[in-house]
Amino acid sequence: MLGLDAAGVDEVVFMPDYFGIGQRATDGLDLKLSVSTLEMRIEASQDDSTLAARLMSEQDVGAIVTLGGDGTNRAVVKGSGETPIMPISTGTNNVFPQMIEGTIAGLAAGMVASGRLPLAETTDRQLRLEIQRPVKGEPAARMIDLALVDVVVYEENYIGSRAIWDMSKVREILLTRASPSSIGLSSVGGGLFCARLDRQHGVYIQLGEGGGGIELTAPIAPGMVEKVHVTKYRLLEIGDRIPITIKPSILALDGEREVLVTPGDEVTSVVLSGRGPLLIDAHRTMDAAARRGLLTKVNPDLNLTAAAGWRGAACLLCAAGLCTDPPQQCILEDNVYDQP
Repeated sequence: MLGLDAAGVDEVVFMPDYFGIGQRATDGLDLKLSVSTLEMRIEASQDDSTLAARLMSEQDVGAIVTLGGDGTNRAVVKGSGETPIMPISTGTNNVFPQMIEGTIAGLAAGMVASGRLPLAETTDRQLRLEIQRPVKGEPAARMIDLALVDVVVYEENYIGSRAIWDMSKVREILLTRASPSSIGLSSVGGGLFCARLDRQHGVYIQLGEGGGGIELTAPIAPGMVEKVHVTKYRLLEIGDRIPITIKPSILALDGEREVLVTPGDEVTSVVLSGRGPLLIDAHRTMDAAARRGLLTKVNPDLNLTAAAGWRGAACLLCAAGLCTDPPQQCILEDNVYDQP
């Protein structure tokens, strides 16, 4: 909240919750910004996050800050539209959100929300995995759900508990991210050195029983390290479609079982899409803020060029006469200090 305030945000709106997180976050703070709570009914389910994100997007907020893991952010993205997201890692599996200190997250989100920095310098478009099914009478399949990090095909005929614990029932994994330092099923892709992903590729992995393929050690959940057997894999291009042929099965989305695939269902497919959310990169944002002089204030009475003693200083430190040994790239030839 203090970071948002310092970045020039005028108003913050909170999603209501049973624990009063929003109200407690502002208790005792001397803030210039105003604070309000969304008027919405809460049901203590992930649908609350989706609804809150949709209402915020409809109010044309400049950014949405989330506190949670992959599942929470998935719920938010289902309602946030094109609103940039600043995800703070507080969940179980935290591949999508960032491990970041709250004050820096607030400053970065505030720089974006207040419009002081362009989205091109502060955000990255993410991938997503779309669950699609054909609909009678419609020419194209319809998206029925989505995942931000992973879709897991789990050989089971009922949803039951949400989490994925029994790796012997995992048959296929589709990923937008793969890193050996990630927790959860994306670590399986990360253990394959050639599955390092950029924002243009995903990865498909098929698992089998022991005795064939590659045995891989992966941290599939906090405190759980398992050995899995990779029998097939390939990189995915944006637009690639993987049909789900294992029936019955459950599709787990970002670590939680969500979609039941029955033998009588129409063909269900998972499609790698480039239409994921806009993710605020806190490090890029703060670098841009410093580069554009948004974190500094110069005495208006100071004649920068004259004070510097340097001909056409391009650097604020040089122009203010503070740098005692400026590098050559800080000096311009046209005697103009180009202040953004």
